[in-house]
Amino acid sequence: MTSGKVVPATEKAETGERFDELVGAFTQLRDPETIAAFLKDICTGAELDAMGQRLQVARLVNEGITYQEISRRTGASTATVTRVAQWLHHGEGGYQAVLKKGRK
Repeated sequence: MTSGKVVPATEKAETGERFDELVGAFTQLRDPETIAAFLKDICTGAELDAMGQRLQVARLVNEGITYQEISRRTGASTATVTRVAQWLHHGEGGYQAVLKKGRK
């Protein structure tokens, strides 16, 4: 019997499968209300807050605001600001895609 905890993936392939399933679930959703409901169902409040904060940080980094000012405005640590900036500039392009769509 399990304790209700998520069993961590034991292999990188298993993590990849979980990720692919999650991406597939998001691609099936179209309207903002359904996406919001799904996010609230699968994430804790703290996880949602952290992801929202990272998006705020990415927007401000993209605007050229200093890391210290971003930290002051968002409450994110300068380490978080630095990590988000690294992914914004050298990641998979997800932040850039979202920020670009927000400008239209």
